[in-house]
Amino acid sequence: MRQVLTIILRSLIALFMIFAGIQHFMKPDFYLPFVPSFLPFQMSIVYLSGVVEMVLGVGLLLHKKYARYAALGLFLMMVLFLPIHLWDVFSATPAIGSHRAALIRLPIQFIFIVVSWIIYAVLSRQIKNQN
Repeated sequence: MRQVLTIILRSLIALFMIFAGIQHFMKPDFYLPFVPSFLPFQMSIVYLSGVVEMVLGVGLLLHKKYARYAALGLFLMMVLFLPIHLWDVFSATPAIGSHRAALIRLPIQFIFIVVSWIIYAVLSRQIKNQN
């Protein structure tokens, strides 16, 4: 049963990440305010983060050996993006549009961090038990 739940969870997160990555190309101006102003090549960062999200999403759908690395990559990416979402909560003009949206988005970020770590841990355990 746990294995089935992990597959469902992996699939849902994968589809979400692929969709989010595609959105970086369809609506790049929406993501631009999330890129800190001190960074150069901001539009390139938006596109690159979209590519990374799609690659990690597809990686979650692959064999567990590779999906484990995708889950770890997703965990690291979500931790890396956490300060942006924290900043958005306290910003006078949140990049996501409103303080309410920023407050809703922040717990979702923590959920993604926890879920990606759980997927990584479960897959690591399954791979270890196979050997």
